[in-house]
Amino acid sequence: MSSGETQAHRELKRLAFQWALEHGLPIAGCEVRVPKSGYRADVAAMSRESLSEAGVVALFECKQCRADLIRDHADEPVVRSRSVELAARVGELRAMIAVHRPDLRRGVALFAEFDEYDLAGLRHETLHALERELGVLQSKLANCVKFARLSRYHAADHLYLVTEPGIVEAHEVPVGWGWLVREDDALVLRQPPVRYRTTAELRGRWLEAVALAGTRIAQRVLPKLNL
Repeated sequence: MSSGETQAHRELKRLAFQWALEHGLPIAGCEVRVPKSGYRADVAAMSRESLSEAGVVALFECKQCRADLIRDHADEPVVRSRSVELAARVGELRAMIAVHRPDLRRGVALFAEFDEYDLAGLRHETLHALERELGVLQSKLANCVKFARLSRYHAADHLYLVTEPGIVEAHEVPVGWGWLVREDDALVLRQPPVRYRTTAELRGRWLEAVALAGTRIAQRVLPKLNL
């Protein structure tokens, strides 16, 4: 559990964990590292026959508020395409400025086309606006495409978004993801997930990741029990 985690988020994780156990996925853990990625799943759960052809692994992402959801839910292909377009426009505009403002040359290279230009003090609203937008998009690519990447790489057989009621509409649920909504002290399936097909090798990595997550929790909890 993260020190900055809210009680509402912990409760959604608890409900997701319980839902998985009740739906035939008894091997489960919280804060599980997603194999072959830098992400962590709030909850991951697996069937008993996880290494056989019939094995299933499910990943659950819990979102307590809309802002939390939006942070991870950028459309990566759209954002990447727009970033490429903007980067090209910024490059072209800088080249044009270099032609019209030779006084901005730093003079560190023999030929002008290879020189650097000091644009820091230049007041050019179009350039600055494009650079700001490009910066926002690059930040999104680095930090806001978790849902898109997990589905594109088929990180698990089933992917579930777990939310509080009222923070998202059905058409906003990430493509391919199932949708579980809290109702009182339980989760209700509002939208089933697409079934991706993981390999036995990937499920083996998931099994190891779930075990390691359990070990981390035990290391935190056992010393407090004074056994």
